[in-house]
Amino acid sequence: MLRKSLGFILIGLAFVLAACDTAPSKLSYPITRKADQVDDYFGTKVADPYRWLEDDNAEEVKAWVQAQNAVTFASLEKIPFRERIRQRLTEIYNYPRYSSPTRVGEYYFFTKNDGLHNQSVIYIQKGLDGTPEVFIDPNLLSADGTVRVGLVGASHDDRTMAVTRSEAGSDWSEIRVMEVATKTELPDRIRWVKFSGAAWQGGGFFYSGYDAPAAGRELTARNEYQKIFYHKLGDSQDEDTLVFEDREHPLRYLNADITEDERYLFLNISEGTSGNELRWRDLNSKVASFKDLLPGFANDSGVVDAVGDNILLYTNVDAPNYKVVLVDPKKPAKNNWAAVIPEKPEVLSGAAAAGGQLFCTYLKDANTNVFQHDLAGNPVREIALPALGTAGGFYGKRDEKVLFYTYTSFTFPPSIYKYDIASGTSDLFRRAEVKFNPEDYETRQVFYPSKDGTRVPMFLVFRKGLKQDGRNPVFLTGYGGFNISELPGFSPARIVLLENGCVYALPNLRGGGEYGETWHKAGMLLNKQNVFDDFIAAAEYLVREKYSAPDRIAIAGGSNGGLLVGAAMTQRPDLFKVALPAVGVMDMLRFHKFTVGWGWAVEYGSSDSEENFRNLYKYSPLHAFKDGVSYPATLVTTADHDDRVVPAHSFKFIAALQEKNKGANPVLIRIETRSGHGSSSTKKAIDELTDEYAFMFTNLGVKIR
Repeated sequence: MLRKSLGFILIGLAFVLAACDTAPSKLSYPITRKADQVDDYFGTKVADPYRWLEDDNAEEVKAWVQAQNAVTFASLEKIPFRERIRQRLTEIYNYPRYSSPTRVGEYYFFTKNDGLHNQSVIYIQKGLDGTPEVFIDPNLLSADGTVRVGLVGASHDDRTMAVTRSEAGSDWSEIRVMEVATKTELPDRIRWVKFSGAAWQGGGFFYSGYDAPAAGRELTARNEYQKIFYHKLGDSQDEDTLVFEDREHPLRYLNADITEDERYLFLNISEGTSGNELRWRDLNSKVASFKDLLPGFANDSGVVDAVGDNILLYTNVDAPNYKVVLVDPKKPAKNNWAAVIPEKPEVLSGAAAAGGQLFCTYLKDANTNVFQHDLAGNPVREIALPALGTAGGFYGKRDEKVLFYTYTSFTFPPSIYKYDIASGTSDLFRRAEVKFNPEDYETRQVFYPSKDGTRVPMFLVFRKGLKQDGRNPVFLTGYGGFNISELPGFSPARIVLLENGCVYALPNLRGGGEYGETWHKAGMLLNKQNVFDDFIAAAEYLVREKYSAPDRIAIAGGSNGGLLVGAAMTQRPDLFKVALPAVGVMDMLRFHKFTVGWGWAVEYGSSDSEENFRNLYKYSPLHAFKDGVSYPATLVTTADHDDRVVPAHSFKFIAALQEKNKGANPVLIRIETRSGHGSSSTKKAIDELTDEYAFMFTNLGVKIR
């Protein structure tokens, strides 16, 4: 091991020394070897000289990572106010944060983070007036606080709880089981699980599992042949019953769900992140096969609850803004459906049953409205919320009397309300106390035209008294994909931006779900360029309305938002001064070859199709760099345990950027360890934000207060 470690260090040192031969007017970057890799896509030759960076286990790649981090951290350490940013972030993060309580029998579960805990602690208490006790403290499970724990389902007799445990930010998790009353962990262990809940029936539960990946490829190998198993408590995993598999379609997600009365078992099948098929079984019947409830993958649907022998279904079939219908599973054809909640002009973003009532959440220009109905769809009331913002919760069992929901906005820290189902009254249950004054800040919603004239909304948050003199620093962020809505919500990290004079700008780009499936489809597949046009138009609006100027705009986004930043900075490098792409999908020709990347082909298309290849190649950030162009100051961030968007995307992107960038703007990559698709602990989150903000403020010329 000593000889191997020494070789690793010498290779890394060679990278840095070789870089010293570059021009002194710019940062000296590690030299990245180029290979003669060329692929033929339908007659188009595409060079991929940095393909070797995809092998994260190779010693050469490890040395390259070490060398890149050495340059990046040496540069960041020279920023004089870096530690002041860290101190303020640490201070602003240090406040108690709670989740809404969830009832399990006579007990309530909730999470609490005292402020700087790396992970929130899961508490249990008997009744709402009981004394909270620690159920699980994930901070005690690893030295660096990077083990995450989550509750994924209680048995219907309320005696046992399924718990997931994951390490170092990986999506891989292990399911364990604990007794609720005694807080005792049982010996059950279910490994190699991703994106699975626990659907309890009798003395066990259904779950989704994969075969164990090949050693050394746990974080990169494509995940195939997900299966549904039934685990009986007390059995070992190899005794679990295989309930469903599809050997003809290895690239499908499979998830199981069950009704509260344990009668109906549902199989949710999808070929990616959009569109699903539903099948069902009556567990009271001796027939063990699944039957079609909603075949095909053209729409998105989910089971709300069973009502007698029928099923309440939330769906966008013939309703881009979604609706709720009642379906007889024995006669599931559309012409037999009964309307419960018809489609409205506003998008129905969610529907849940609790306490014998139906709670429908709508979005109106990306703000939440919630309505209560009976199970037949008859209106009961609109639930009064504190102000424009975002509310979530409104779920529970059939015998609930009270529910809990959380309300938040950009400058309103999350507050938890107790809702009485019968009377419709909301009482404040818990309010977060953060060390800042929300009255110092203003939120404004504006609308601007995109390139094709589409009207796009955007939230702007800033300190009151802002002068529209064209010189304010701007933090422009977005997502624009996967039907995900970007809604008002509080972040302690944002306060540091606002305190230092930044305008926080969040446009609701096409590709999201703010205006239903029509808005989503307008920003996916062959329409993906609309998302980038919307984002670029947002920046142009901010310049036109004299909020800012191109040399004062920073753009940021993660995952699909990282793709957004990569596309925007390569298409309009003149419009932005700083770019912060995090864990981005940067190689649009090969994303589907790693872990669960194949599931995004329904959103992006795949280079295996000629039409989609032509479209992807036009905007793929990795392939969009041009010689002789000055690109924005860029800090790419990724992590070694990101097994969703593998680090190779960011590695290849920064290598190409360092090769092509002409100007003096620094272009760096920060590679975190024992972290994944998002920071794996509070400390790592603060450290990464510190470096992003320090880099951004320096390159925008912002004076830190």
